[in-house]
Amino acid sequence: MSTVGRSHERGVETLSLDSPGTRNALSATLVDALSAALADCAKDDDVRAVVLTHTGNTFCAGADLRDPPGPSSLVALLRQVVELPKPVVARVTGHVRAGGLGLLGACDIAIVSAGATFAFTEVRIGVAPAVISLPLLPRADPRALGRYYLTGERFGPAEAVRAGLATDTGDDADAVLAPVLDGLRRSAPEGLAATKRLLTARVLETFDRDADDLTALSARLFASAPAREGMTAFLERRDAAWVV
Repeated sequence: MSTVGRSHERGVETLSLDSPGTRNALSATLVDALSAALADCAKDDDVRAVVLTHTGNTFCAGADLRDPPGPSSLVALLRQVVELPKPVVARVTGHVRAGGLGLLGACDIAIVSAGATFAFTEVRIGVAPAVISLPLLPRADPRALGRYYLTGERFGPAEAVRAGLATDTGDDADAVLAPVLDGLRRSAPEGLAATKRLLTARVLETFDRDADDLTALSARLFASAPAREGMTAFLERRDAAWVV
């Protein structure tokens, strides 16, 4: 069964993360499926823009701890979103955690509903938001990232917009999304591609400079004893040993 749904309407290809049983966690299978769908969109002249959305009440719960993608695979996926020669618009009507925020940050525009919630939960399982920092650090408010990276606190859509993690919010995400898609449909494909290159240049510089180091850091942390305890505690639904 596919983990990524696809539909097309008037130049907009909608890709839906469709693994609700795992809260759309980034498994190796889902990462491969999403990467393949994005590659198809990149070479399809009928695709003017991509909407990335989800089924169920969670956009993405972060890495699938039972079937995690390798750090290099996640880096490649995030870079693919950033480099895609067509705008990628996130449509979020549910929860976003950890690696899901990296996926959100890689998108060019992010529309989130009033019911969405967000959290960088990596520190609570003994790791760090390493790889996902590649698209986030150049785009988001550093003071906000400092707080939410370090505490793992949950926050809402208005704060996500203020922090630069999302573009806009409203009770009806589709109503907020409609003028965005109208604008993209009215824009020349060549103009969109050139403008996206302007907007993503600094993000790609971060990938070029830091991807190897952050991939190594992620791999080292996930293989550590604290991470093993943190992930075990998460799967067993108990506090980790360090909680006081």
